[in-house]
Amino acid sequence: MEKERKKRRFRLFPKRGYVLLLAGILIGFLLFTSISYLFGRGDAKAIEFLYTSEKQSWIEELTPQFEDWYFEEHGERIDVQLTVTGTHDSVVQILWGNVKPVAWSPAASIWIPYLNHLWEKLGHEHGIVPEIWNSTVLSPVVIAGWESFVEEYSISKFTDLITLAESYDFKFGHPDPRDSNGGTMAVTLEFSEAGGKTPQELTLEDFMDDALLDSVRTLESKAVYYGKSTGFFGRWAAENGPSAISFFSVYESVVLDNALKAEKKWGEALIAVYPQTGTLFTDHPFVILDAPWVEDWQKDAANEYLAFLLREDNQEIAQNYGFRPANPNVPLNTTIFNEQNGVRADISEVPRLSPLSGEALEALFTVWVKVKNQGT
Repeated sequence: MEKERKKRRFRLFPKRGYVLLLAGILIGFLLFTSISYLFGRGDAKAIEFLYTSEKQSWIEELTPQFEDWYFEEHGERIDVQLTVTGTHDSVVQILWGNVKPVAWSPAASIWIPYLNHLWEKLGHEHGIVPEIWNSTVLSPVVIAGWESFVEEYSISKFTDLITLAESYDFKFGHPDPRDSNGGTMAVTLEFSEAGGKTPQELTLEDFMDDALLDSVRTLESKAVYYGKSTGFFGRWAAENGPSAISFFSVYESVVLDNALKAEKKWGEALIAVYPQTGTLFTDHPFVILDAPWVEDWQKDAANEYLAFLLREDNQEIAQNYGFRPANPNVPLNTTIFNEQNGVRADISEVPRLSPLSGEALEALFTVWVKVKNQGT
């Protein structure tokens, strides 16, 4: 009975086995933390890259490879923070200060004068985009149409569509320029051709010319749909077929993505028409911003990132996503770019047009509500 009433002995320290177990756990944790610190990205230098969704798959494929290359080359980690948004939205976000990227890549260089124009209107002494920048990949703006329609009405440029719209009821479309770079470029080319000028020659007065507005309005009266995305618009057109839309304006890469699917579904070839008077290119410029938040070492890292994207092997990869190489040393892959896929390999005779001014692009957005199809 005495033994049963004896209190259990209290141990101030756990048994030796428990001590060893806890020590092992602690050592393992410290080793894991040290390895994570040395080889993880917690201590990596960071640069933010603000870019558009058209090239997202290509960029996401190459960026981890660049980060690995940078570590091998410099012995330190670099973290390229990818931020994807629409082109127009990227301009707004930079102006509002919601994002402060080191590098910016809109879908096309037509936005560079526009951003500089608005940046200076905010009171800055000079533009945020320097004079020197590089294209990364290329895709011209085209008129997409069903082959039988293109041949029947001899469509070779936007003014052909304007003339056709005066006497024939067809279905037209493109993305909304307020939401989409592709829509902005399409409407720019409409104004340019209707005014008998290049985009670079368009002035504020052109967007107040009633005759010019009427010409663009004539074509836009045939619009049946304004999408928010150029890629989405192309998919919609291919899915809905010739009865839904006759002609529409998108990037060449969008035709490549959808031509075979459309022909398989409708038995009708979807082809790209390259405006014979010239076209704008989505040239996906890589711009290292001249902004107060960008440090010198970040500029150096961004320049190495650009050089990596322009490497010949990486430019060849870009063609798999429907882009023409911006590096002139890389030959065009004609197994991708050919008439069977709805496009032409050789477009050397199509003039490559320069962007309109920032003031002119601002005016285009202002008058768009006057020329668009109000019922669409």
